[in-house]
Amino acid sequence: MEALIANITELLSDNTIFNMQTLGYYGQGLATTVQLVFLALVIGLVLAVPLAIGRGSKRKWIKLPIFFYTYVFRGTPLLVQLYLIYYGVVFVEGIQDTWLWLILEKPFYPALIAFTLNTAAYTTEIFHGAIKATPRGEIEAARAYGMSWGLMMRRIVLPSAFRRALPSYGNEVIFMLHASAIASVVTIMDLTGAARFVYARYYAPFEAFLFVAAIYLCLTFAILFLFRFLEKRLLAHLKPASQ
Repeated sequence: MEALIANITELLSDNTIFNMQTLGYYGQGLATTVQLVFLALVIGLVLAVPLAIGRGSKRKWIKLPIFFYTYVFRGTPLLVQLYLIYYGVVFVEGIQDTWLWLILEKPFYPALIAFTLNTAAYTTEIFHGAIKATPRGEIEAARAYGMSWGLMMRRIVLPSAFRRALPSYGNEVIFMLHASAIASVVTIMDLTGAARFVYARYYAPFEAFLFVAAIYLCLTFAILFLFRFLEKRLLAHLKPASQ
């Protein structure tokens, strides 16, 4: 019995996911996931604001290309987009002879491009809907004060739209965090990639993927807490006054 317990203990110590080496893999995967998602969201948000404004333009040559872009990227799976960008870059004529190839040959950057374009499409539609929902009285009041179109957008429309879009945008952030798990299919060592590596090395699928699921769960709760805090701060004026 003692020999059996000793063998089991030795086996667990050799294959457990909670040793310094495997935790190092998970730490590297966590850093890669956070970096990839953060950069995609920031760049996507910067792109989405002018696209959302253009999406509501009365000029067809402005709004139709934006509509087509958002329709395509929201209507096709992110995994397909990732494959097309990651593998399709190789077939662009002459790109391997330029300085861009030094960047695009690394899997991180094609994945970043795919995630950025995808989240920018969703965020554009979120902000477009929020801008359309701006109360007409706010716009008329801004015009009555003599504000120009640009000043009105900067001081009235966009801040108001951002507050209305906050709950939906929080869901988009969580979606991007969960969708980032597919980055491992293009050899990126993110959280899911680390779990795959640990599984292949130690043959412990349940421990490896349950541990990663717990990390994703903690990140999700942290994002939820952050957006709930922002909603309470930015939407406090919509709450009825306490009696």
